[in-house]
Amino acid sequence: MPKKDEAKDGSLWERLERPAPAQRASLTPQRIAEVAIGLADGEGFAAVTMRRIATELGVAPMAAYRHVSGKDDLWALMVDQVSAELEPEEDVTGWRETLRAYAVQTRAMMVRHPWLAQMPTPLFALTPRRMAAAERQLASLDGLGLDVDTMMAAFRTVSAYVHGATQAEVALAQYMREQGWESADETRRGLAPQMSYLMETGRYPTYRRYTQGAARKDDAGWQFETGLECVLDGVAGLIERG
Repeated sequence: MPKKDEAKDGSLWERLERPAPAQRASLTPQRIAEVAIGLADGEGFAAVTMRRIATELGVAPMAAYRHVSGKDDLWALMVDQVSAELEPEEDVTGWRETLRAYAVQTRAMMVRHPWLAQMPTPLFALTPRRMAAAERQLASLDGLGLDVDTMMAAFRTVSAYVHGATQAEVALAQYMREQGWESADETRRGLAPQMSYLMETGRYPTYRRYTQGAARKDDAGWQFETGLECVLDGVAGLIERG
């Protein structure tokens, strides 16, 4: 792998915006990202290696390194490319509607691409599309009486909820696959010995009432959106207090 100081000058995004010399259509940073995303979607994040990508593209591994200097660039390209799926309609206005639209779309994106929940640093990937999404959300909070620090804290709080809740959802789905459980009922049966013991101790009466009476325990969408409304209500409280 080329050393970082031997890589082309400038950040990944600066290099991509420069006029490119004639190159093979099959070997561009965007095409490399497409192949990497396809591998990650189909086989999991561990399947994404530069050697495997090069094989899929029919090129030598070092040829791919001329376009993507290493794993950090590759991850950033992958995150940026799938972030194109975050596109609320232009008529979505108002801070609450904007934050909610991005939250729902981010959950859908992570469920479609579960490897996002496995990446070491997806939240810190600085990419043009992620910055555009952050800009639109922050702009929706501007002019409402919040200082810039509070605006960023509110935005990050919503983002943390979305990523945390969806990571838990993705992790549960992966665990179910690993255990061979194909439904929520099978999962409950698989966990029944541990849960039954804990409930029978009598130490968790409120949780027991939930397990016996909950009507939406298998409705991940409702759970996500209800939690999201709780977080957005908190932001609304900040705005009302000025």
